[in-house]
Amino acid sequence: MVLKKLNGPLSRYFDQTLDDEFWGEKTWEKAESKIIKETVNTVINKSGVPADKIDCMFAGDLLNQCISSSFGLRELNIPFFGVFGACSTFVESLSLGAIAVEGFAKNVLCATSSHFCSAEKQFRFPLELGNQRPPSSQWTVTGSGAAIVSKDGQGPYITHITPGKIVDMGIKDANNMGAAMAPAFADTLITHFLDTGRNPSYYDAIISRRFRTYW
Repeated sequence: MVLKKLNGPLSRYFDQTLDDEFWGEKTWEKAESKIIKETVNTVINKSGVPADKIDCMFAGDLLNQCISSSFGLRELNIPFFGVFGACSTFVESLSLGAIAVEGFAKNVLCATSSHFCSAEKQFRFPLELGNQRPPSSQWTVTGSGAAIVSKDGQGPYITHITPGKIVDMGIKDANNMGAAMAPAFADTLITHFLDTGRNPSYYDAIISRRFRTYW
């Protein structure tokens, strides 16, 4: 994680925080690979599940060919499924991991990473250009998260999965991704409530990657 997240309400839950976007590497892409590598090693050590007991991993990032994940995790020698879901990558990995555990796997590693500087270069403008950021632009997190989904353990459990559909309302502004994602977010929530027969008050929190948290 970078300095911006140190001032947030969740900072005490981070295993490690960074104050340098390069983290000792020569490029932002190499830094991102290092970030996901260290994050995955941390979750393996904390879980007590050794790497050779993990059946497969679902991981991804925001770059072409998921290079941060593939380069960062290649030394683990674990069967790898690359996942690209932009902001939904981690939840998508957890969903696929839960399905795998219901079937052929006992332990599945799920991970994702992103880096503001490398993402800006790929999706908008390289930071070296010094472009003016419009007020509607978002900050891509520089950080990584990982979890192991297992048949064993005391929870928490993944009990339901509601995949989202592609809902394109024709938003053209690449700096206002919130507006582009909001329709699919709303559609997924409505579908989940209809499928489960629940309503929003059933949940302690409904959390989205881009939008407001409802408590």
